[in-house]
Amino acid sequence: MNNIVQAHLGQAAALATALCWTLNALAFESAGKEVGSLAVNYIRLFIAFLLLSITSFFTRGFLLPLDAGYHTWFWLLVSGLAGFVLGDLFLFEAFVQIGSRISLLIMSASPPLAALAGFLMMGEKISLLNLTGMLVTMSGISLVVLSKNPRQGQKVKLNRPVKGLVYASVGALGQALGLTFSKFGMGSYNPLAATQIRLIAAVFTFTILITVRKKWREIGSAFRRKKALGQITVGAVLGPFIGVTLSLVALQHAPTGIVSSLTSTSPVLIIPFSILIYKEKILPKEIAGALISILGVILIFL
Repeated sequence: MNNIVQAHLGQAAALATALCWTLNALAFESAGKEVGSLAVNYIRLFIAFLLLSITSFFTRGFLLPLDAGYHTWFWLLVSGLAGFVLGDLFLFEAFVQIGSRISLLIMSASPPLAALAGFLMMGEKISLLNLTGMLVTMSGISLVVLSKNPRQGQKVKLNRPVKGLVYASVGALGQALGLTFSKFGMGSYNPLAATQIRLIAAVFTFTILITVRKKWREIGSAFRRKKALGQITVGAVLGPFIGVTLSLVALQHAPTGIVSSLTSTSPVLIIPFSILIYKEKILPKEIAGALISILGVILIFL
């Protein structure tokens, strides 16, 4: 039994990650619409870091990741800047602009972008099947965000705000780079401690950003919104604490392709929640687009 669990630990962790990110996105969408995406981003980092530090102390004996080498620190800090800062800064605003369901669908472009980053930065090979998978993923996304307007001679146009789609796309790029740098810098290092290092980079960068933009009053007002604060806490526990840690565990126990494929199932997992919670009317082509995008991700890593 233990051998079976160990053999599939990476896959199970990746699937659990997808579920965490689904619920995390729903919580942060609701909170972001009430207190703003920047406040949500900043507060959840502290909650997650506190939880990670406590867990690390009791499981490793280290409150902080002081046992990491220079190589690990450097690349995980870079990963934190790419994933938690660049990626999440734009992703959280996309939650507000176009909703978590469409944002997560566009985030399924992250694995193709990660594969492209691996090709450009690490010399990893991309086969014809991989390229086909990239095109399939982008086709699935396009099926959802594009529609024809009968009044304009069936002209194809975007059916969501351009700003929101751009934000989600930049978020996908940031997540792809963050994944690539994490894989390169973490090696066999502890996933909890690795996430702490990534969070440290994000906390310092967001602190500077909030100071420069003079947004401290906005951050302070978020603490007076109990409902939003509760949603941020739930999202922080599921996202940067449990979710990110599970994703790093998955990367240590399964190939990057399998991990990316399984963690990219969020666009499908979120559909029933969108129907039940937000009463969204999901079109058949939107379900098809989500499934097609995931099929493309799987093809990339076959």
